[in-house]
Amino acid sequence: MAAGEKADDRLLLGEIGAAHGLKGELRLRSYTENPAAIADYGKLQTEAGDRTFKIAHLREGPKGLIAKFKGVNGRNEAEALTGTKLYVDRDRLPESEPDEWYYADLVGLTAIDGEGAELGVVTAVHNFGASDIIELQPESGQTILVPFTEEAVPNVDIEAGRLTIHLPEGLIDEPGEDEPAEDEPTRNAPSREEE
Repeated sequence: MAAGEKADDRLLLGEIGAAHGLKGELRLRSYTENPAAIADYGKLQTEAGDRTFKIAHLREGPKGLIAKFKGVNGRNEAEALTGTKLYVDRDRLPESEPDEWYYADLVGLTAIDGEGAELGVVTAVHNFGASDIIELQPESGQTILVPFTEEAVPNVDIEAGRLTIHLPEGLIDEPGEDEPAEDEPTRNAPSREEE
């Protein structure tokens, strides 16, 4: 559903991009399920909560959403806002449907496998355009990216603070998997016939 990292009891709904034109318009990255729905939430706050913005006009541009905010009337004012993250109070968001979660609710959950063994903690949820991806941080080693599909993540239990993950085969290497057996020649070493 809506993306978002938490800032107290608020969720991140979008981020202001570069200025567009001379009249104060800006590119806007929306993290809501329907990108244009970001305009439906009324006043949006900065991360620090020290400033609010209201979208006066929103349109689809060739590279995404273009927004005009009330009180932003020129390019210099717009340029000063580039990179500003926009938050909304959690209580202004609709209740999520069954089998639908806000990204912020998933971050911090413990990931377990089908047998209950701990795999790591969810550190982020990404969407690079195709579908949602969960980022896990195991106790040691590099993060693991898992597709957020029903097959890979069959159970999410927010109240219990965990989700079940079936790692697709080959997603992570088993220790020593890339090391050849003692009697197996290495790939780049010439065989005896080549010497």
